[in-house]
Amino acid sequence: MGMPITVDVVGATDIKIIDSVFEYFAHVEEKFSVYKESSEIMAINRGELQVSDSSEDMKLIFKLAEKTKLETDGYFDIVDRKGLFDPSGIVKGWSIYNAAKIIEQAGYADYFVDAGGDIQVNGRNQDGNLWSVGIKNPFKQEEIVKVVYLNDEGVATSGTYIRGQHIYDPKDRTRMLNDVVSVTVIGPNVYEADRFATPAFAMGPAGIDFIERLTGFEGYMIDSKGIATMTSGFERYLKPGNI
Repeated sequence: MGMPITVDVVGATDIKIIDSVFEYFAHVEEKFSVYKESSEIMAINRGELQVSDSSEDMKLIFKLAEKTKLETDGYFDIVDRKGLFDPSGIVKGWSIYNAAKIIEQAGYADYFVDAGGDIQVNGRNQDGNLWSVGIKNPFKQEEIVKVVYLNDEGVATSGTYIRGQHIYDPKDRTRMLNDVVSVTVIGPNVYEADRFATPAFAMGPAGIDFIERLTGFEGYMIDSKGIATMTSGFERYLKPGNI
């Protein structure tokens, strides 16, 4: 998937569960990668395959993308600057969430799945504590500016400090997104957190207000001046004993 993936399953005695998770991610990449000419999404982009004739997973992703577009007033759009479909902004969180379900279905309740910094956790770590997730300083990435503690949530960060200007404003595709450098969203699961993190970033400074209005979500935004703004309920995740 073009990103580092970490899977921690507490109490796992059989490596097969880890293998199953990575096999699933490989399956997702083969279907949705915009960097592989053999992928299903690239066949759609070349006009060789219609969405109506695509796999059930592909149809679902297009449906979820349209739903997210409507819920974000158009700030989420899987059509890129070249006019091609790039569903990465929704596939990433969706696939991490599905990988977590594979672990649960195998009978494990305590786990941590991290793909490129977007994370789904459940239960407790091997020490019996809440899972801790660090938010990087976008100006000095070896530093952690905040640590959040989770036990059944998802967290996703959208920004330009690692991959550059890969996010765009669907309403003005020529506008450079320079006001904000990172937006971290905590949600009921990583799919929900991820699908709102990207449009919140595209909104600029108004993105944190958008997250504030969402029920069941909290956010932490760092702007280009290094000033952080958090939603009203974010602080509860900063305490190790919050749950």
